[in-house]
Amino acid sequence: MAKWTPTHEAPEPLEGPVVATIIGGTILWFVMFLVQVPFYSWFDERDLTWWVWTCLAGAGLGLIGIWYVRGRDAAIKRSLAEKAEQTEAGAEAGAGGAPSSPSDSGEGK
Repeated sequence: MAKWTPTHEAPEPLEGPVVATIIGGTILWFVMFLVQVPFYSWFDERDLTWWVWTCLAGAGLGLIGIWYVRGRDAAIKRSLAEKAEQTEAGAEAGAGGAPSSPSDSGEGK
């Protein structure tokens, strides 16, 4: 199986407008469902009703996906904000250790 072993590292995942992408896909699935509903009898005659129900299932799963990625996006933003606060707190603590008056630094003697 050595020939199937990758010879390079996997690239970093791409980040983009995930929420907008999932919303767009969900809307497309639902629109496809609505377009097919008037022709349900045509699909039924040809035993292709699964096409209609697949579109509805895609829209339903898209709603779950929207809920999931909005939560994920909020968690990522919270994590970045916490890291930024910790960085700022660390920078302030480092600056607070400097002498504040001339008598502390040994000057003026």
